[in-house]
Amino acid sequence: MRMKTIEICVYGAETVCASCVQLPSAKETYEWLEAAISRKYPNQSFRISYIDIFNPPEEEEKKRFAQKVIDEDLFYPVVVIEGKIVGEGNPKLKTIYEEMEKYGYKS
Repeated sequence: MRMKTIEICVYGAETVCASCVQLPSAKETYEWLEAAISRKYPNQSFRISYIDIFNPPEEEEKKRFAQKVIDEDLFYPVVVIEGKIVGEGNPKLKTIYEEMEKYGYKS
């Protein structure tokens, strides 16, 4: 059985969220997550994207979610796996791993 390649989206901005001043930037979080997930699940395919909430890609779903982050004052970075928010502000690897394992990822 072939496992589905999931998409992980990290929504954020160049500036750090006002409530997250002591935390890494969204871009730094994206890079950290990419490295950590690759180590945890070697040879298992996934896609990870960084989306700037103030300059989102043309893809309608990503534009809509970027606007939601702004409108609802979500703490960014916001980590989304297959449309589900799994981390906000200071995402936890354990929570992200638990969600990935629901899709068949194994460490």
